[in-house]
Amino acid sequence: MTLYMIGIGLSSPEDITYKGLQAVEKADFVYLENYTSMLQCKVSDLETFYNKKILLADRNFVEKKADEILEKAIHKNVAFLVVGDVFGATTHTDLYLRAINKGLGVSVINNASIINAVGIVGLELYKFGKTTSLPYPEQSFKPQTAYDAIKTNQQANLHTLILLDIKPDRKMTVNEAINILLDIEEERKEKVFTKNKMIIGCARIGGNFNIKYGRASDLKKEDFGNPLHCLIVPGKLHFIEEEMLELWTIKKKVIKIKNNHKK
Repeated sequence: MTLYMIGIGLSSPEDITYKGLQAVEKADFVYLENYTSMLQCKVSDLETFYNKKILLADRNFVEKKADEILEKAIHKNVAFLVVGDVFGATTHTDLYLRAINKGLGVSVINNASIINAVGIVGLELYKFGKTTSLPYPEQSFKPQTAYDAIKTNQQANLHTLILLDIKPDRKMTVNEAINILLDIEEERKEKVFTKNKMIIGCARIGGNFNIKYGRASDLKKEDFGNPLHCLIVPGKLHFIEEEMLELWTIKKKVIKIKNNHKK
Protein backbone atom coordinates (compact mmCIF):
# COMPACT_ATOMS: atom_id res chain seq x y z
CA MET A 1 0.00 0.00 0.00
CA THR A 2 1.08 3.62 -0.44
CA LEU A 3 1.27 6.95 1.35
CA TYR A 4 0.53 9.62 -1.23
CA MET A 5 1.85 13.06 -0.30
CA ILE A 6 0.00 15.44 -2.59
CA GLY A 7 0.32 19.17 -3.16
CA ILE A 8 -3.10 20.58 -4.02
CA GLY A 9 -2.14 24.07 -5.16
CA LEU A 10 -3.11 27.44 -3.74
CA SER A 11 -6.66 28.32 -4.68
CA SER A 12 -9.48 26.06 -5.83
CA PRO A 13 -10.27 22.33 -5.83
CA GLU A 14 -9.39 22.22 -9.54
CA ASP A 15 -5.77 23.19 -8.79
CA ILE A 16 -4.84 19.61 -7.96
CA THR A 17 -2.93 17.88 -10.76
CA TYR A 18 -4.52 15.05 -12.68
CA LYS A 19 -1.94 12.68 -11.20
CA GLY A 20 -2.83 13.94 -7.73
CA LEU A 21 -6.54 13.50 -8.35
CA GLN A 22 -6.01 9.92 -9.48
CA ALA A 23 -4.15 9.22 -6.23
CA VAL A 24 -6.95 10.74 -4.14
CA GLU A 25 -9.53 8.64 -5.96
CA LYS A 26 -7.74 5.39 -5.05
CA ALA A 27 -7.08 6.42 -1.42
CA ASP A 28 -8.92 4.73 1.44
CA PHE A 29 -8.19 7.66 3.79
CA VAL A 30 -7.65 11.31 2.84
CA TYR A 31 -6.02 13.73 5.28
CA LEU A 32 -5.67 17.48 4.81
CA GLU A 33 -2.87 19.27 6.67
CA ASN A 34 -4.59 22.49 7.72
CA TYR A 35 -2.19 24.61 9.75
CA THR A 36 0.94 25.60 7.74
CA SER A 37 -1.19 27.29 5.08
CA MET A 38 -4.84 27.97 4.31
CA LEU A 39 -7.21 27.08 1.52
CA GLN A 40 -8.89 29.74 -0.58
CA CYS A 41 -11.96 27.51 -0.71
CA LYS A 42 -14.00 25.44 1.73
CA VAL A 43 -13.04 21.91 2.75
CA SER A 44 -16.52 20.88 1.65
CA ASP A 45 -15.65 22.11 -1.86
CA LEU A 46 -12.71 19.71 -1.91
CA GLU A 47 -14.88 16.85 -0.66
CA THR A 48 -17.40 17.49 -3.41
CA PHE A 49 -14.77 17.72 -6.15
CA TYR A 50 -12.77 14.71 -4.93
CA ASN A 51 -15.89 12.75 -3.90
CA LYS A 52 -14.04 11.82 -0.70
CA LYS A 53 -14.43 12.44 3.02
CA ILE A 54 -11.51 14.57 4.23
CA LEU A 55 -9.97 14.21 7.68
CA LEU A 56 -8.38 17.39 9.02
CA ALA A 57 -4.87 17.09 10.44
CA ASP A 58 -3.84 19.99 12.66
CA ARG A 59 -0.33 20.69 14.00
CA ASN A 60 -0.76 18.51 17.06
CA PHE A 61 -2.01 15.58 15.00
CA VAL A 62 0.74 15.73 12.36
CA GLU A 63 3.57 16.28 14.82
CA LYS A 64 2.45 13.96 17.62
CA LYS A 65 0.01 11.47 16.11
CA ALA A 66 1.53 10.93 12.68
CA ASP A 67 1.89 7.23 13.45
CA GLU A 68 -1.87 6.94 12.97
CA ILE A 69 -1.39 8.00 9.35
CA LEU A 70 1.63 5.75 8.87
CA GLU A 71 -0.02 2.71 10.44
CA LYS A 72 -2.96 3.01 8.08
CA ALA A 73 -0.58 3.26 5.12
CA ILE A 74 0.77 -0.23 5.90
CA HIS A 75 -2.41 -1.92 4.69
CA LYS A 76 -4.33 0.89 2.96
CA ASN A 77 -3.75 3.70 0.49
CA VAL A 78 -3.54 7.01 2.35
CA ALA A 79 -3.53 10.48 0.79
CA PHE A 80 -1.93 13.32 2.74
CA LEU A 81 -2.94 16.64 1.16
CA VAL A 82 -0.87 19.80 1.55
CA VAL A 83 -1.96 23.28 0.45
CA GLY A 84 0.61 24.47 -2.08
CA ASP A 85 3.46 22.01 -2.56
CA VAL A 86 4.27 18.94 -0.48
CA PHE A 87 7.51 20.10 1.09
CA GLY A 88 6.44 23.58 2.16
CA ALA A 89 7.18 22.84 5.83
CA THR A 90 9.72 20.81 7.81
CA THR A 91 6.85 18.80 9.31
CA HIS A 92 6.13 17.30 5.90
CA THR A 93 9.77 16.29 5.44
CA ASP A 94 9.65 14.60 8.84
CA LEU A 95 6.54 12.64 7.83
CA TYR A 96 8.24 11.56 4.61
CA LEU A 97 11.37 10.35 6.44
CA ARG A 98 9.34 8.48 9.04
CA ALA A 99 7.39 6.73 6.29
CA ILE A 100 10.61 5.74 4.47
CA ASN A 101 12.13 4.46 7.72
CA LYS A 102 9.07 2.26 8.26
CA GLY A 103 9.56 0.78 4.80
CA LEU A 104 6.34 2.26 3.43
CA GLY A 105 5.79 3.01 -0.20
CA VAL A 106 5.67 6.79 -0.62
CA SER A 107 4.59 8.71 -3.71
CA VAL A 108 5.17 12.47 -3.84
CA ILE A 109 3.03 14.54 -6.20
CA ASN A 110 4.13 18.15 -6.45
CA ASN A 111 2.18 21.32 -7.20
CA ALA A 112 2.52 25.11 -7.26
CA SER A 113 3.46 26.91 -4.04
CA ILE A 114 3.82 30.52 -2.96
CA ILE A 115 7.55 30.19 -3.62
CA ASN A 116 7.04 29.99 -7.38
CA ALA A 117 3.55 31.44 -7.81
CA VAL A 118 4.82 34.76 -6.41
CA GLY A 119 6.56 35.19 -9.77
CA ILE A 120 3.33 36.86 -10.95
CA VAL A 121 4.55 40.12 -9.39
CA GLY A 122 7.26 40.25 -12.06
CA LEU A 123 10.40 39.83 -9.98
CA GLU A 124 12.93 37.28 -11.20
CA LEU A 125 12.64 34.20 -8.99
CA TYR A 126 16.37 33.46 -8.98
CA LYS A 127 16.99 36.92 -7.50
CA PHE A 128 15.08 36.14 -4.28
CA GLY A 129 17.25 35.66 -1.22
CA LYS A 130 16.28 33.96 2.03
CA THR A 131 12.52 33.59 2.45
CA THR A 132 11.41 34.56 5.94
CA SER A 133 8.28 34.60 8.08
CA LEU A 134 6.82 37.31 10.28
CA PRO A 135 5.03 36.16 13.46
CA TYR A 136 2.69 38.24 15.57
CA PRO A 137 4.69 39.85 18.39
CA GLU A 138 3.71 38.72 21.88
CA GLN A 139 4.54 39.91 25.37
CA SER A 140 7.63 37.74 25.69
CA PHE A 141 8.18 36.91 22.02
CA LYS A 142 9.13 39.72 19.65
CA PRO A 143 11.48 38.21 17.09
CA GLN A 144 13.23 40.41 14.53
CA THR A 145 14.22 37.60 12.18
CA ALA A 146 12.30 39.05 9.23
CA TYR A 147 14.03 42.42 9.63
CA ASP A 148 17.43 40.69 9.67
CA ALA A 149 16.57 38.68 6.55
CA ILE A 150 15.57 41.84 4.68
CA LYS A 151 18.84 43.47 5.72
CA THR A 152 20.97 40.51 4.61
CA ASN A 153 19.15 40.17 1.30
CA GLN A 154 19.40 43.90 0.59
CA GLN A 155 23.15 43.79 1.10
CA ALA A 156 23.28 41.20 -1.69
CA ASN A 157 20.78 43.16 -3.90
CA LEU A 158 18.26 40.32 -3.51
CA HIS A 159 14.48 40.34 -3.10
CA THR A 160 12.84 39.18 0.16
CA LEU A 161 9.62 37.19 0.37
CA ILE A 162 7.98 37.50 3.80
CA LEU A 163 5.31 34.95 4.73
CA LEU A 164 2.84 36.29 7.28
CA ASP A 165 1.64 34.60 10.44
CA ILE A 166 -1.41 32.34 10.50
CA LYS A 167 -3.28 31.81 13.77
CA PRO A 168 -6.49 29.81 14.29
CA ASP A 169 -8.38 33.03 15.02
CA ARG A 170 -6.55 35.53 12.80
CA LYS A 171 -4.38 35.82 9.73
CA MET A 172 -1.81 38.59 9.48
CA THR A 173 -2.53 41.26 6.89
CA VAL A 174 -0.09 43.26 4.80
CA ASN A 175 -1.09 46.30 6.86
CA GLU A 176 -0.25 44.60 10.16
CA ALA A 177 3.05 43.32 8.77
CA ILE A 178 4.11 46.79 7.67
CA ASN A 179 3.33 48.24 11.09
CA ILE A 180 5.31 45.48 12.83
CA LEU A 181 8.35 46.04 10.61
CA LEU A 182 8.13 49.82 11.03
CA ASP A 183 8.10 49.32 14.80
CA ILE A 184 11.27 47.24 14.53
CA GLU A 185 12.82 49.94 12.34
CA GLU A 186 11.94 52.55 14.95
CA GLU A 187 13.80 50.49 17.53
CA ARG A 188 16.83 49.54 15.42
CA LYS A 189 17.12 52.65 13.22
CA GLU A 190 19.19 50.86 10.56
CA LYS A 191 17.15 52.17 7.59
CA VAL A 192 16.27 48.66 6.48
CA PHE A 193 12.48 49.11 6.44
CA THR A 194 11.50 52.78 6.48
CA LYS A 195 8.15 54.39 5.71
CA ASN A 196 9.52 55.39 2.29
CA LYS A 197 10.64 51.86 1.42
CA MET A 198 9.14 50.66 -1.85
CA ILE A 199 7.49 47.31 -1.20
CA ILE A 200 4.94 44.91 -2.68
CA GLY A 201 1.85 43.74 -0.83
CA CYS A 202 0.18 40.57 -2.09
CA ALA A 203 -3.04 38.74 -1.30
CA ARG A 204 -4.41 35.38 -2.47
CA ILE A 205 -1.53 34.61 -4.83
CA GLY A 206 -2.48 31.67 -7.05
CA GLY A 207 -6.14 32.64 -6.96
CA ASN A 208 -8.07 35.90 -7.12
CA PHE A 209 -4.90 37.84 -6.40
CA ASN A 210 -4.43 41.45 -5.36
CA ILE A 211 -0.99 43.01 -5.79
CA LYS A 212 0.02 46.57 -4.90
CA TYR A 213 3.38 48.32 -5.12
CA GLY A 214 4.26 51.53 -3.33
CA ARG A 215 5.82 53.14 -0.29
CA ALA A 216 5.33 51.35 3.01
CA SER A 217 3.51 54.38 4.43
CA ASP A 218 1.03 54.31 1.55
CA LEU A 219 0.62 50.55 1.28
CA LYS A 220 -0.32 50.17 4.94
CA LYS A 221 -3.47 52.22 4.22
CA GLU A 222 -4.57 49.97 1.35
CA ASP A 223 -7.26 47.28 1.54
CA PHE A 224 -5.98 43.90 0.29
CA GLY A 225 -9.11 41.92 1.08
CA ASN A 226 -9.28 38.36 2.34
CA PRO A 227 -6.21 36.30 3.37
CA LEU A 228 -3.70 34.89 2.77
CA HIS A 229 -1.33 37.86 2.49
CA CYS A 230 2.41 38.11 1.99
CA LEU A 231 4.93 40.92 1.64
CA ILE A 232 7.86 41.40 -0.71
CA VAL A 233 10.75 43.81 -0.25
CA PRO A 234 12.46 44.17 -3.64
CA GLY A 235 16.22 44.30 -3.98
CA LYS A 236 18.01 45.75 -7.00
CA LEU A 237 15.59 45.91 -9.93
CA HIS A 238 16.18 45.06 -13.59
CA PHE A 239 14.40 47.39 -16.01
CA ILE A 240 11.99 44.60 -16.99
CA GLU A 241 11.13 44.12 -13.30
CA GLU A 242 10.55 47.87 -12.98
CA GLU A 243 8.23 47.79 -15.99
CA MET A 244 6.24 44.92 -14.49
CA LEU A 245 5.93 46.66 -11.12
CA GLU A 246 4.31 49.60 -12.90
CA LEU A 247 1.26 47.38 -13.28
CA TRP A 248 0.81 47.26 -9.51
CA THR A 249 1.89 50.79 -8.57
CA ILE A 250 -0.53 52.79 -6.41
CA LYS A 251 -0.94 56.57 -6.56
CA LYS A 252 0.88 57.02 -9.80
CA LYS A 253 2.28 60.50 -10.09
CA VAL A 254 0.74 62.38 -12.97
CA ILE A 255 3.10 64.96 -14.48
CA LYS A 256 1.44 67.78 -16.36
CA ILE A 257 3.66 69.40 -18.96
CA LYS A 258 2.98 73.10 -19.33
CA ASN A 259 2.94 74.33 -22.90
CA ASN A 260 5.01 77.51 -23.02
CA HIS A 261 5.04 77.70 -26.75
CA LYS A 262 4.02 81.16 -27.91
CA LYS A 263 2.07 81.54 -31.07
